[in-house]
Amino acid sequence: MSNEQTAPIGAQPEDAVLDAAPETADAPAGDASAQETPAVQPAREETPAGYVVNPEKNEVIEVDGVGYRRLCIKTHVITDQDNICDVVEKYVSPLTEPGDIVFITEKAVACTQRRAIPLEDIHPRPLARFLSRFVLRTPYGIGLAMPETMEMALQECGTIRILFAAAVSAVGKLFHIRGWFYNIAGYKARSIDGPCDFTLPPYNHYVVLGPDRPDEVAAEISRRIGGTPVAITDINDLEGQILGTSDRKMDRDLLCKILKDNPLGQCSEQTPMGIIRRAE
Repeated sequence: MSNEQTAPIGAQPEDAVLDAAPETADAPAGDASAQETPAVQPAREETPAGYVVNPEKNEVIEVDGVGYRRLCIKTHVITDQDNICDVVEKYVSPLTEPGDIVFITEKAVACTQRRAIPLEDIHPRPLARFLSRFVLRTPYGIGLAMPETMEMALQECGTIRILFAAAVSAVGKLFHIRGWFYNIAGYKARSIDGPCDFTLPPYNHYVVLGPDRPDEVAAEISRRIGGTPVAITDINDLEGQILGTSDRKMDRDLLCKILKDNPLGQCSEQTPMGIIRRAE
């Protein structure tokens, strides 16, 4: 593979960088300008080049008049025995082309960092049990709505910060405004995943924390695969944010729009990474 790179998708001038992920936790990432163009795929479609299109997902999305392909890549079940750079180099590197962006789920990175905790090893304190009762449950993930995930949020973010976020959230609800809790608690709280019915085993018995040092990890992966830009994402079927990028000039808002419908899937697809490529 040639290491020569064209201008990466989402690159911006230095003075126009968007360094923060979207702050709204209650609405899907992106806006009305992002529109999926092809018909929904009825089943997983294997492509000749080794990519897949997951069920009920589209390969191409149009954002601001530009089409982008989202090429999902199937891997083995990633565990703490893996090195994420090795995994990306094995599965993704042979498929990249100049101008591509590689995107990787935060859970894949976190699992290789030993940040997947068995449920039986988590012992929620009474405060965690109390606070978890007030978290909204959605069909797209349990979030902090179980004592074990709330306990890990208290450990990751600190008790004072979580309590302050909860108080601010309570005020927001009086005005019918949601999302303030995660704005205060931060990405570490937002990125905590609990087990659901659709979680891929063995992680249906684990709480997975957000990845450590996501920007640094993205940069390390990029160096390993010859300089291709890399983004570490936290996208589900409800919302999305970019946790880390290999280059601070990458447009996180644009990446969220491109990935807003969660092309990697939410269930047992086993496609924890993919490639963004401009459609011809």
